[in-house]
Amino acid sequence: MKYLDEARQVLRDEAQALCILADSLGETFEKTVDCLLGIKGRIAVTGMGKSGHVARKIAATLASTGSPAYFIHPAEASHGDLGMMTPEDAVIAISNSGNTSELTDIVLYASQNNMPLVAITKNADSFLGKHCDHLLLQPQLHEACPLDCAPTTSTTVQMALGDALAMCLLTARGFRKEDFRRFHPGGSLGHRLSLVRDLMHTGDSVPLVSLNAPMMDVLAEMTRKGFGCVGVMEGEKLVGIITDGDLRRHMGPNILESTACELMTRNPVCVGADALSAKAQGIMEERKITCVFVVDDEHRPLGVLSMHDIL
Repeated sequence: MKYLDEARQVLRDEAQALCILADSLGETFEKTVDCLLGIKGRIAVTGMGKSGHVARKIAATLASTGSPAYFIHPAEASHGDLGMMTPEDAVIAISNSGNTSELTDIVLYASQNNMPLVAITKNADSFLGKHCDHLLLQPQLHEACPLDCAPTTSTTVQMALGDALAMCLLTARGFRKEDFRRFHPGGSLGHRLSLVRDLMHTGDSVPLVSLNAPMMDVLAEMTRKGFGCVGVMEGEKLVGIITDGDLRRHMGPNILESTACELMTRNPVCVGADALSAKAQGIMEERKITCVFVVDDEHRPLGVLSMHDIL
């Protein structure tokens, strides 16, 4: 318990810094967002030491939310990595003091190539503050470190400014959840490890008809549920399936006089609710089908799963 007071004070100091930062934003921030929206290339984010770690995270956030970006290490930039940058790029340079010597070559390179330079610093009169195109000033606050030495409040502010820029750019670009998933295919691993029961449709959404249902009822159920198929029930058990393909194959002048049992395919492919969704996907791909019914051990229907649900 002896550490709680100190820990809470650190969090309060950093929270207060963020509130002060939010109140300090103005026209310069809006012009910065407009500038980054207007570039044809990517956003190079750079910083040294703790600011460099923050810069890596900001670059990653930008890149994953619709604003192509990359991190460039200031020391490596002076030894060839300036070749990563193009005149169509913009630069976000982060330095608490604004006088980080390793940033000098990047600042000069950006100036020589007319690349927009955004500075995140506490010192407007610094080298970085004087030679940037857009200055995002950090509040003049003590670090949350009791020695006022370790970067704590300052890096929190830097990180938050990067997030604010990224989210404004995301909104301005009309970035959607679908785009986010496209940039995060690694996240699909968790989706593939999900169970069928997590994705299947249940209850009244499941298309089912009785064994002797007239074809008009079959067509109505298939149309209403929208899966392109219906399951055929005998009592409480699923005994067959009728698909769009079955209807086409049996198409004729007397098809409406048929019943479900006359057109159905018996013993349809099914999966259990506790199967991996990846297994269900593999079954559908192998059988070249787009839906599969989910049943229990007694072959009673629990739900239906489509390829679209998995993908």
